[in-house]
Formats: sequence, C-alpha cells, structure tokens
Amino acid sequence: MIYHLLTALLCAILTGGMLPAGAGEGEWSGYVSSEYRAFLYKPADRLQHGNNFSLAVQPEYYYGWDDGRESFTFVPFLRWDQNDSERSHVDIRELTWLKATDNWELRVGIRKLFWGVTESQHLVDIINQTDLVEAPDGEEKFGQPMLNLALIRDWATFDLFILPYFRERSFPGVDGRLRFVLPIDTDNARYESSRQERNIDYAVRWESSIGAWDMGLSYFNGTSREPRFEIRPDGQALIPVYDLIEQWGLDLQATVGDWLWKAETIHRSGQLEPYIALTTGFEYTFVGIMGSGADFGILSEVLYDERGDNALTLFADDILLGSRLTLNDEQSSELLFGIIVDIDDPGHLLILESSRRLGNAWKITFEARAFLDIPDSDLLTSIHDDDYLQLELARYF
Repeated sequence: MIYHLLTALLCAILTGGMLPAGAGEGEWSGYVSSEYRAFLYKPADRLQHGNNFSLAVQPEYYYGWDDGRESFTFVPFLRWDQNDSERSHVDIRELTWLKATDNWELRVGIRKLFWGVTESQHLVDIINQTDLVEAPDGEEKFGQPMLNLALIRDWATFDLFILPYFRERSFPGVDGRLRFVLPIDTDNARYESSRQERNIDYAVRWESSIGAWDMGLSYFNGTSREPRFEIRPDGQALIPVYDLIEQWGLDLQATVGDWLWKAETIHRSGQLEPYIALTTGFEYTFVGIMGSGADFGILSEVLYDERGDNALTLFADDILLGSRLTLNDEQSSELLFGIIVDIDDPGHLLILESSRRLGNAWKITFEARAFLDIPDSDLLTSIHDDDYLQLELARYF
C-alpha cells in the first residue's frame, strides 16, 4: 500500500502541474530495445520454452529548477516477453524528488542505487531488490521506496536511509528458462516480520577516499532481499522466505598505477546462522596495447562464503578469471570474457559480454552464458541445459 500511495503521489506531482512555475522545460531520454535469446539445448522441463523474443522500453523524464538544486526524475520500465508471463512486467525504477545544498542532499521517492566494487558479485549491494527475470546475473534491480538524507563533508559522505516498503524478488515462471526444477510460488511468500512487506527497514553508509583508496562502510537492518526457500507442503513448488537480518558491509578499492585492487565483505546475522562472505581480487590493464588506443585488462577474483554448500548464493567457494578489451573508439566497443570455477566441484560458468554503438542512437549488445560440468548437488544443476546466446538492439533517444 505504501509503495502504491507513494507512486500515485509522485505521479500526480509530475503530471498534475504541481511543479514550480518558471522552472524550465523537462527533458526526456531513454531507450527502446528488442532482445532475442537462443538456447543451445532443450529445457530440463517440457513446460519451459525454447528460443525467446522480448521487447523493453525505459524512458526517463528529468525536471530541474532552482539552478539544479531541486529536481524530479521519473524512470518507468516495461518488458513484454514472448513466452514467460512472469518476465512481462512493469516497474518504476525511479520516481524521486531531490533537494541539494552544499552540505546535504535529501531524496524522497523511489530510487535505484548501487554499492560495490567487485566484478563477479556485489555482496554489499543490499538496498534494491533483484529483478531476476530481467537478467540471471542479478545486475538488474527494482526501484526501492525510500527517504535518503546524505550529509556531505570534505572528508566523507554519510547516507541515512529509511525504507518503508519491501519488494519481493522476481523469478521466472513455470514456462520460463533459467529457473529451479521446482517453480517459485511467489503468491505464498512468507515473512519473519509480522508487518510483512510493510516492515520499515533502515540503513546507514559512510563513504570516503584516502589517498589511492576508496572505501565504504555500511549497515542494514530489515528484511533480507535474498530469500531462502522451503518446499511447499504438496512438494510441487518452492516458497520464498524473507527473514529479518542485520548486515555489516565493507567495500574497498585502490588504484595503484595500472592496478585496480578490489574487495567486498559482509557479516550477516538473522538468516539462520550468522556468516561471513568475501569477494576480493584485482584487475591489471595494459594501456595502449601494440601501440593502439585499445586497453586490455586481466582480472581475477576469489569468492568465499562461510556457509559453503548451505549458501543461498551460486558463488560460495569460486574463482573468477577474466579479461576485458576496451577499444576506446568512437563506437565505445567493449568485450568481457570470464570463467567462474568452483573450487570444490567440477562445475564452472562461462561468461561473454560485448557491446558497440551503431551511429549516435543505436547500441548492439551480445551476451553468452554456458554452464559446464555442473554436478547434481549444485544449485545450478536445474539450469545446466540453459546455455544461451543473447542479442539485444537498443535505440536511445
């Protein structure tokens, strides 16, 4: 209810002529895109689809006044999917009023923000819920209703968050790909909080830069964005369970010449047993390879989760090895290749991501995922036949 009331109020402000007179004209931008995902093998479940097509649109409206010290930002998102009804969805990524001064900033509304520095996973990034139907890597997020006060000092920034409404994670439907063997029964999700999605969460974050180091220390108290699962009594589906947790997080990044050193670690309690998780590694960039304007980077990260086989994540005791090629051309051509190897089991994940602009308004993106030698005991076993190639063409405006 809070989420819907907040959405309705801010939409009324934007569309009802309640913005200050003489503030100037609003600005529209955004993109529309088409996506085709080709699967290399038949699905594990006959109910799941084969190759798949979808369309997405994400416009953005910005309206600023008072010399940019106050503004509204509105970013809706819509995807239509050919086969998976759960992937066809609408969301408000942002709908935010900002008031900024030299010493503080206040944001009220629905917002997306990102915490973290590592490549393979983002342990400390806990404010926004994952929109898992959008991308299996967990990079896409839902908008989060919040009140955010940032206190800005020369030596640090303190962010205070009040999060009055919780949003459940999205999952592929019965006919969708990249899902568990048993579908997720989102209609019967369980909460530890008696207030369910109306539990008021809060968070604090401190950010600073000292020499070559950028660092952030965060604390979160509220409903876990990452559910655990219980089997439904009839044995035909999994029920997501959202526990109340406390999480401390630390992220560090140091730039030393051509080296980039990264680390993220968390301590979480409240979700069964307390545990520690860590991701750390480096990226080294060869600048101007072979006398060209291109850069070539090699990267490696170690992923550790104290829970081991009981971890809710796919990455408990793994190693990432990868490389990044950036051409630095007018078309912003980039390519990333990586392999995540399980230390304890033979399974590994291959990742390829590349993108290139076409002219001033178009962008083409190619992705590939392959799940190799996945043992039956691994969380990935249900998607071991879901290797896919994905091509996306986007038009920006």
